[in-house]
Order: sequence, then C-alpha cells, then structure tokens
Amino acid sequence: MAHVELSLSEVFAPAAGTPTEQGCDNIGRWSATVSSADEPCLLIDAETRVVAVSTAGCELLGLGAPEDVIGLPLLDGGLRLLDFTAYRGELAEPEIDKIPPLLALSSGRLARGLLRIEAAEGASDATVDAISTPVLADGVVAGSLTFFSEV
Repeated sequence: MAHVELSLSEVFAPAAGTPTEQGCDNIGRWSATVSSADEPCLLIDAETRVVAVSTAGCELLGLGAPEDVIGLPLLDGGLRLLDFTAYRGELAEPEIDKIPPLLALSSGRLARGLLRIEAAEGASDATVDAISTPVLADGVVAGSLTFFSEV
C-alpha cells in the first residue's frame, strides 16, 4: 500500500496587478509576444511608430523583414494602403485616420475593418481584415495591437 504524506503551508500570492516580469511594462510584454508570434500581427506606439511586427505580419503586409520597419512610423515603413475603388488610388489623408490601428489609438476602443494593401510589382493586391485593440499603460492608451487575416 502506498503512503502519501500531506503538509499545508501558507501560499505566497502576489497582489492583483503586480507585474510578473521585472521591469517590463505592458508595451514591452506585447512587443515580445508580437515579435515571436506565428500569427500576422503588429504593435504600434502612441506616435504610430512600429514597436513590433511578426514575420507573418511582414509577409502579409509586404513590409520586408521586421527589423526593416521597427521604429518607423506605420505608414512610412513601406505599408501602402489603397482605396477600394476600381482606380486603386492611395488612401487619402482623412481615410487614413480610420484604419483600425490608428482608430484604436485615437478612440481607445476596439476597431475593425478591411484594408487593401498594395502588392509588389507582379503580385496582386491583398485585402486583409484588421482587428485592433488599444494597449494601455497606466490607464492611458500607449499603443495599439492589430491582428490581420487575409480575406
């Protein structure tokens, strides 16, 4: 017959809201997650600079390698958005503010929409579904996290 011994002791439980990683803020945690994600995703800061992007996100959005766009403003990092007209013109300034990653920043709420991405020469344009959420730091919107899915 097996012998099992049980002893009870006080359990140490951190207080609610205590960070589990030393010296890591919310943007830093999401950055590490996005950088290593298999899913196409992108993290921008409040100034719209790319903080992190997954390799799959770069491939889907035609951005090249992640290290080529990190630190650049989202729309200056090679992302070329087109309107949905037959003309396929570049997205105009007022419409740019309505794309999900930027809308999540400005509204502080979830944002979702379709984006038409200009492809490299010889390839066809991509249409992607983008779902963005604001990322908070100390209760203030510090960035946005976006997941993409090709349509």
